[in-house]
Amino acid sequence: MRMLFLDLDSTSPNHLGCYGYHRNTSPNIDKIACEGVRFTNYYTSDAPCAPSRAALSSGRFGIHTGLVGHGGTAADFRHEGISRMFRDVLTKESLPAFLRSAGMKTVLFSPFGERHSQWTFYSGFSEIHNSGKGGMESAEDVTPGVLSWIEQNAKNDDWFLYLNYWDPHTPYRAPEEFGNPFADDPLPAWLTEEMLERHKKKVGPHSARDINMYDNKTNPNFPRHPGELLDMSGLRNMIDGYDCGIRYMDEHIGMLFEALRRADVMDDLVIFISADHGENQGQLGIYGEHGTADHGTCRIPMIVRWPGVTQAHVDEGLHYHLDLLPTLADMLGKKPCQSWDGQSYAPALTGQRECGRDYLVLSQCAHVCQRSVRFGEWLYMRTYHDGYHMFPKEMLYNLKDDPNEQFDVASSNPDICKEAVYLLNEWHDDMMLSMPYDVDPLWTVMKEGGPFHAKGRLKGYLEHLKSTGREEAIPELVSRHPKEFK
Repeated sequence: MRMLFLDLDSTSPNHLGCYGYHRNTSPNIDKIACEGVRFTNYYTSDAPCAPSRAALSSGRFGIHTGLVGHGGTAADFRHEGISRMFRDVLTKESLPAFLRSAGMKTVLFSPFGERHSQWTFYSGFSEIHNSGKGGMESAEDVTPGVLSWIEQNAKNDDWFLYLNYWDPHTPYRAPEEFGNPFADDPLPAWLTEEMLERHKKKVGPHSARDINMYDNKTNPNFPRHPGELLDMSGLRNMIDGYDCGIRYMDEHIGMLFEALRRADVMDDLVIFISADHGENQGQLGIYGEHGTADHGTCRIPMIVRWPGVTQAHVDEGLHYHLDLLPTLADMLGKKPCQSWDGQSYAPALTGQRECGRDYLVLSQCAHVCQRSVRFGEWLYMRTYHDGYHMFPKEMLYNLKDDPNEQFDVASSNPDICKEAVYLLNEWHDDMMLSMPYDVDPLWTVMKEGGPFHAKGRLKGYLEHLKSTGREEAIPELVSRHPKEFK
């Protein structure tokens, strides 16, 4: 058996053709989607990059691994302590380690372990290739090495190839000579001038006036990535830059598929196409970022083509990305590991039955501290640290009527909010009772001064707000974060 896992950083399903996007961003990905199962409600349990990949590779929620952020104590896996054996759990029960125990050679092409000092990400891989630019790679930096590996190894049996592409991640970096295939395509219909005017009044990192996180600076090396969105032309530059990154990446994915066809292994190759997180492009008034526990950030693509098993269909059940490990165990006839938190969705692949969860809890502790509950047609968001966005404590969005999260309806739906809080408490009780630790790492982040990407940034940001005529937000930000001024 041969498996290919494409981890496409920051790729939102909203911007893929196979998920209904009106622009032709992903023709090669779309072809695979036509041959397999496309999951429409597939979410990372923990966002963004490091927490997401930690949860995927370990099969455990961030509250269990302790890894929920990008800095401080909660940016590393907890030590197992006295229960640790000669080797730790990840050497046996991580995604690549599990597949290796099933007889597969596990191969990684990714700089991610170095990018976030997530050395545990490498656990279980037989062969590791680091492209060396810490996530600033373009596809042309990645593809040649993978093509070489395919030429030399693809005909061998029993391998699992995990591959990262980074082109949809900020700053948008498709080469100038690639041009703009979308220059004549309209923007998504919901991105209107009226909406942009509302967003220009918002404050917070990666809002319309602060694309560069806490200011509007630009880098001449990345002309596709604007510093602020003042008009529809600027908005077009933002969306086109992101979409060009996806299309450029997709063309390189097409090169890989063609090489696999030449090696005569494409027809029976198991293919997974997913991402670590999505990308807000206007959701919550945020652009080019993945810093919230919302639908825009946490919903990710998942396409599975498993020849001889899957038939082309769409699964609308609620699933976590960490459900992949027990699913693979089912599909390979192996016993699931006790440490895993996931729930197999093998029946969705084989077409036997629906097997989605009743609800999901989504966490984000790197840019904000939030937990959200996804259930029915609702997304309930609870904020503990607002990351200087001035979010209210509770937010509620009806994703059926408002999939782009523009209208918070919490105040008019108190009963729905109460139901969500009950579900959140049930999940939290289950999590705390099912681990040997007595600390929720979200609160570790809070006690250490707040999320890494916000900590210590407020004073400088207030100066930027003054310079851009948004002084009215300053008193509220100071009131919310008095410790920043001590």
